[in-house]
Amino acid sequence: MRTEAEMLGLILGFANKQPGIRAVIMNGSRVNPHAAKDRFQDYDIVYYVTDVQEWITDRSWISRFGDILIMQTPDEGTLIQDEPRASFGYLMLFMDGNRIDLTFAPASQLESMRHDSLSLVLLDKDARVGKLPPPNIDDYRTKEPSAKHFAECCNEFWWVSTYIAKGLWRGELYYAKFHLERPVRDMLIYMLDWYIGCQSDFKANPGKLGKYYEELLPPELWAKFRQTFPNDGSDQIWQSLFVMSELFRETAHTVAQHYGFVYNEDEDRNVTAYLHRVQASASS
Repeated sequence: MRTEAEMLGLILGFANKQPGIRAVIMNGSRVNPHAAKDRFQDYDIVYYVTDVQEWITDRSWISRFGDILIMQTPDEGTLIQDEPRASFGYLMLFMDGNRIDLTFAPASQLESMRHDSLSLVLLDKDARVGKLPPPNIDDYRTKEPSAKHFAECCNEFWWVSTYIAKGLWRGELYYAKFHLERPVRDMLIYMLDWYIGCQSDFKANPGKLGKYYEELLPPELWAKFRQTFPNDGSDQIWQSLFVMSELFRETAHTVAQHYGFVYNEDEDRNVTAYLHRVQASASS
């Protein structure tokens, strides 16, 4: 596997030789001073170029970066349609395990655009980028909830929990597990992020999909979080749902107390009783 020095040398060496590439900025975890380093970190690179279309039409340059294992070009995909963008990205995983997420963006945007807080200028041929602050996690800190956001999160958690019970009663395991792992877990993630924010004055970064939960949550809450991931079978999904409910309730109470929000105890109590009734009737 090529080293970081080799990869950055390749990325910059290529850019220096191409007149159409005017600036290079690296984003993401490789410039995050708090991120642990490992072999799976991507190289999130933006090439600011005079003509984006040139790099779309002729793709012979890709081989200069190594042998491709698999690649995606999401900006021309049809499965997930998005608004047309001025930039174009190549997600490239190479045979040696390195990955570059390389975006070509118009150099004309350099003076006007707002750069991600995790940005490091690697090359600026025309001195157009200006001085950026040292890379920091400001753009990735958890946003504090409003009372409305908090109430909506709680309502969604308990409302969709009833879908899981219905799916388990019917024996529709995929239906039940989908709602456990998507809307219900999404609401739990919101609440855990807010909980961590309350404990750290919103200075801690929980990371994408709870990447840093193990170090930021108290050990007993981390242990509960791990128990929310079920194996196959309805009994395990029921158990995960009830543990998830306990964890949501405990952290929601902390967040509510911190902000003076009202936690809807009736909603919690009514749905919890309903879940137990459905579980009992499903096993009878």
